[in-house]
Amino acid sequence: MRGLPTAARGYIGCAALAAALCTAPVLRLDAGAPWSSALALAALYALCERIRGCPLPGGREPHGTRSSGPGWADPVLLAGVFLLPPALAALAAVPGGLLAPAAARSPAARRLWHAAEPALACCAGAEVFRALGPHSLAAPRFPVLLLPAAAAAAAFCAVLAALDGGVLVAAERHPPRTAWRGLLTRSLGPHLVHGLAGLMMAVLWRSAYGPPAALLVLLPMCLSAWVFDRYHRERAAHQATIRALVQAVDIKDRYTRGHSERVGRASVMIARELGMPDDRTEVLRFAGILHDVGKLGVPTRLLRKDGPLTPEERRVIELHPEYGHEIVRGIGFLGEARAAILHHHERLDGRGYPYGLRGHQIPEFARVVAVADAFDAMTSTRSYRRARPVPAAVAELHKCAGAQFDPRMVRALAAALDRYGWQPDLVTAAGAEQGVVGDGSGRGNVTPDAADTAAVRQGADGTPEAARGGAR
Repeated sequence: MRGLPTAARGYIGCAALAAALCTAPVLRLDAGAPWSSALALAALYALCERIRGCPLPGGREPHGTRSSGPGWADPVLLAGVFLLPPALAALAAVPGGLLAPAAARSPAARRLWHAAEPALACCAGAEVFRALGPHSLAAPRFPVLLLPAAAAAAAFCAVLAALDGGVLVAAERHPPRTAWRGLLTRSLGPHLVHGLAGLMMAVLWRSAYGPPAALLVLLPMCLSAWVFDRYHRERAAHQATIRALVQAVDIKDRYTRGHSERVGRASVMIARELGMPDDRTEVLRFAGILHDVGKLGVPTRLLRKDGPLTPEERRVIELHPEYGHEIVRGIGFLGEARAAILHHHERLDGRGYPYGLRGHQIPEFARVVAVADAFDAMTSTRSYRRARPVPAAVAELHKCAGAQFDPRMVRALAAALDRYGWQPDLVTAAGAEQGVVGDGSGRGNVTPDAADTAAVRQGADGTPEAARGGAR
């Protein structure tokens, strides 16, 4: 276990000890115990673990935990929950965990964890099933079996979620208040479905057709695993595309390194406060991250110019939303994010750019990103000033709401900040994020705009410091 924090080593050791205690009663089982079924299920689960070559929802995570979400081989474990005594059900999960592929860092600890966690979950599920259901599946009646099977699958899922949250705290140093958030709710539904599949396997296992018929249940599981694998490969490709674009912008414009990721995070906070569905929230995150991608079309000398911009240079820089829209127009998965990239500098009073849209003519995503962009600009440390406190930045957003920003988006960000706080990511080296920009008009606007110059930073435009806060 070298390389793991002391707390993680202790946590894994306690889990392994608990799993050993759960399996210890097998020593007292008589010769009539279903040893053959236990060995067959253990071998089948071990085989499934060996051939699972890609991380699926609920598969092994890079840090070596077994996520509380379901893996495609979990029906095998759940069949053991329904077929075997609790100690044997726990024991059947151990070989698969020990034989599963493990990352190079602390492989012994990872394998021990992979074995102990499902063993504990199987023991808990089997105890619940025995307490609520029949002691034998010889004469199954599905209306009678469904309720105890669902309860057993829920117990299986709850134990995995509880253990996963603990290992996130111990091994990954996640804050305890957030470590367990969503672990159970995200995986309960899929585990109930896999519980039904495991029950079908168990019934077929004890039927006249025998274990070979039970293997047929794994076919749809394999198909769903393939579908999820394709989905996650595509999603990884999307993420790689976005990372490449953001890195290109960061290299070109050193003033805003890390800004894009923070704007994406603030946009997500607003979206969740507004109750947007998860699919739209994810696209909005893309919009926040890529809102300044059009800087790739702006000459570097203008982005890094130390002196004031001429009107002609300013007009060139104000083309960056249109450049960004052209860059991402062919990326289909961005959806509504493309409109946000084009319109995030529009204002509710029609004095924005590039098209001077007013009010609800401005797309919803663009109104969200505009608020997130301005907020991060004001709360980021710049070369000529310290970051402004969050309350001061929120007050400035409220001051500009109605004319520049959508008041609904400002209220949503303020509510999210009250609930969760704001911890800027430490993703840049000291001094990497520098410079700010103002709009040069003296109108007291929060203007997160690449067009700002050193002259503005020195106060040449007369704009009050509290009203500026744009970021290069």
